[in-house]
Amino acid sequence: MAAGQRPAAPVVSSATLRVDLRAFVALQRRFAGFAGARGSGLQKFPSREESWVMPLVREPVRLEGFNNLTKVVSFNLYDFAVARNDAERASYLKYLHDNFSGTRITEVMRNIAAIIDAEVISVSAQDYDPYGASALVLMSDLGHGPSNVSVGAHLTKSHLCAHTYPDVNDPRGVCSFRVDIDVATCGTIVPLRALDYMFESFENDVVIIDYVVRGFTRDTEGKRVYMDHTVRSIQDFIAPEIVARYTCEDLSLPGQNIWQTRMIRTDLEAREYFAPGVDPDTPESQAHFELIRREMAGVYDSLPS
Repeated sequence: MAAGQRPAAPVVSSATLRVDLRAFVALQRRFAGFAGARGSGLQKFPSREESWVMPLVREPVRLEGFNNLTKVVSFNLYDFAVARNDAERASYLKYLHDNFSGTRITEVMRNIAAIIDAEVISVSAQDYDPYGASALVLMSDLGHGPSNVSVGAHLTKSHLCAHTYPDVNDPRGVCSFRVDIDVATCGTIVPLRALDYMFESFENDVVIIDYVVRGFTRDTEGKRVYMDHTVRSIQDFIAPEIVARYTCEDLSLPGQNIWQTRMIRTDLEAREYFAPGVDPDTPESQAHFELIRREMAGVYDSLPS
């Protein structure tokens, strides 16, 4: 190559990606640090046009063989409620079992697979005594890769798993329901596309989302490729009307392909946290509601109590 001559733009095998110029520049910076809290008002976030329809700034990169990049989304949510006595605790647990059993969680996993264009190969679900459930889905992303790759070659590298953790043992009457969902894909699939559906499938008071891309693949010139899409913030993959209900904080290490977004709900309606028929405006209910707020803040900030 002649001195001063620019190398030709790399060429891509996957679908053309829309990216934002600022995101592309930010991606090149290592250890960008905290993006900072972004508040809960809709005006504080990019509009759908700004964050979801991004101008193309780089050529697609043509890869050699199967895309070996592993992309993992961990979606960790907490929902809270008040159960003041044994009857209300039993009612809350029945609600959780009826709505979030192993069968129901498996249905959510299947829908996530459909959203990210993955084929479900195998499913396993389990309910626990006295409460809780798990589901595991093995997927194939062959629709995004070369046709000569066997199903078994990348079967166990693409999967979804979910676990639920009800907690009704707080003596103050504060109950919590935690759900952990992990989506791990190998290939061109971007699992961040399923985040809106995850928000819609559960009640979410506190949400922690981690996204990590690991490994490398190669382009047709034999060069290592560590990232095949652009990520500025996980929030850019969530509908603005959902983001507006939360105060959010980002941690970004783009040079290491690591992103985290923490979210705590701000549009709280007291009656949603009590059993049907309970007056949320009594002094006792208001005291319990304040406990809910403190519990949310403690989990959001990882405080011991």
